[in-house]
Amino acid sequence: MTGAGQLARLAMRRDRLMLVVWVYALTAIAASGAYALRALYPTAAGRARFIASVVYNPSLTFLYGQLHGTSVGALTVWRYGAFGAIGAGLMSIFLVIRHTRGDEETGRLELVGAAAVARPAALTAGLLVAVAANAAATLLIGVALAFLGLPAAGSAAFALSIGGCGLVFMAVAAVAAQVSGTARGARGIAIAVLGVSYLLRAVGDSGAASGLAWLSWLSPDGWVGQVRAFGGDRWWVLALPGAATAALAGLAFALAARRDLGSGLIQPRPGPARGGELLRGPLGLAWRLQRGSLAGWAFGYLAVFAASGAAAKGIGALLGSSAQLRQAFERLGGQAAITNAYLAAVMSLAGLGAGAYATTTVLRLRSEESAQLAEPLLAAPVGRIRWAASHLAVAVAGTAVVLAAAGLGAGLGDGLRTGNVATALTSLLGAALAQLPAALAIAAVAVLLFGVLPGWCVPGGWAALAVAVLIGLFGPVLRLATWVLDISPFSHVPRLPGGAVSAAPLAWLAAIAVALAAAGLAGLRRRDLA
Repeated sequence: MTGAGQLARLAMRRDRLMLVVWVYALTAIAASGAYALRALYPTAAGRARFIASVVYNPSLTFLYGQLHGTSVGALTVWRYGAFGAIGAGLMSIFLVIRHTRGDEETGRLELVGAAAVARPAALTAGLLVAVAANAAATLLIGVALAFLGLPAAGSAAFALSIGGCGLVFMAVAAVAAQVSGTARGARGIAIAVLGVSYLLRAVGDSGAASGLAWLSWLSPDGWVGQVRAFGGDRWWVLALPGAATAALAGLAFALAARRDLGSGLIQPRPGPARGGELLRGPLGLAWRLQRGSLAGWAFGYLAVFAASGAAAKGIGALLGSSAQLRQAFERLGGQAAITNAYLAAVMSLAGLGAGAYATTTVLRLRSEESAQLAEPLLAAPVGRIRWAASHLAVAVAGTAVVLAAAGLGAGLGDGLRTGNVATALTSLLGAALAQLPAALAIAAVAVLLFGVLPGWCVPGGWAALAVAVLIGLFGPVLRLATWVLDISPFSHVPRLPGGAVSAAPLAWLAAIAVALAAAGLAGLRRRDLA
């Protein structure tokens, strides 16, 4: 383990901003959720009416899991436990792969390995950083919930279950970093395991009456609910993530000792001697590079928004016990009709997520430039604008596909529950695609920065999305000033279904996106690469 401590300190220094953001976000989600639920349902009678509508709604059980208890703490675990576990898992995946396979792919570990550094040191350092991040999140979540007046034992059990899930996916990421030869592939493997874990938990919880409850025990995400914090505090369940982490981490070290530096256990397949017609131009290459990511986003959107649409039928009964929550949904969705307000809020969330997909796709340009993959392509008869435009075309088409998947999923979920599939599909598909100009306007900010200030395109692009997310989620509820709400392009999208349709704001958003992208492409023509 020689050098592991120094590498861990270096990794902590490199990630000092990222770690603060992740830990704060995980703590804020749990603490703000507990505070809101306590304010919305302060009495036992109000919680009982709310819980009565939750228990018999399989769609909500699919999304959030089973509810164990009637206290504010139990409601907090039900509402935020599954998604807190996903957040901790994503944090661990990104941290571990960044400091293992990511550094190995860029050649940094080969340079470090020339010094007096043991071979497992980089993997150990990555694991230490992830352990520290999960420990900090666990401590702060437990303290925050106890400070809000929730029982200390339940707060500790809930916090430890979230941290335990993060540690499991830390170890999953460590194994994925040995299996795949690229950081992108390792992240894909680990995130796929995270998605399967969520689906196992969702199917097991929603299908418990059909004998499928055992599936939840196969999922680290499901172990968060099985701890039953604030509803019995089954401490022994916390041994499961501990054992899984130890086994997977040991496997990662064993695999790391058996492979060559710079390679993965799964070797890439050699390509054909001649490329197909699709690879005769940069557009085909961009599509081939991005198709896996698009498939994952589309499938995930289809599944998540199908469950969200299916929950629309009972949303009136669900919110009937809380006038504050009903008003919040009405402000977020834009209409007084509660079902339409709920569906409009769901479509707004779909638009924000699509903005994240579009930004990720656009920033692939910067990653190719930084990795010097753009230079060989531009040495061929391919201009800069044509190269960049190929990725932008994939971003535009892919964002439309992702939003269409959200609309189709929500339409099928709502239509099958209400018995009017055709109307629901048409309505919600249109509502989802109405978010397209706003999502592309967010991505166009990253295009502009890529062309003019390439060093700021990654933080600037994600900052633009973060501002839109904060305004979209909290602006209407907090009743911020109109000029603040207008900063986000999503504030100008018609609130559909049920709202008034106006083409003018959509046309203006599309024009702004085109103008920003054009300015970015003009800057790309004039600056030096890399």
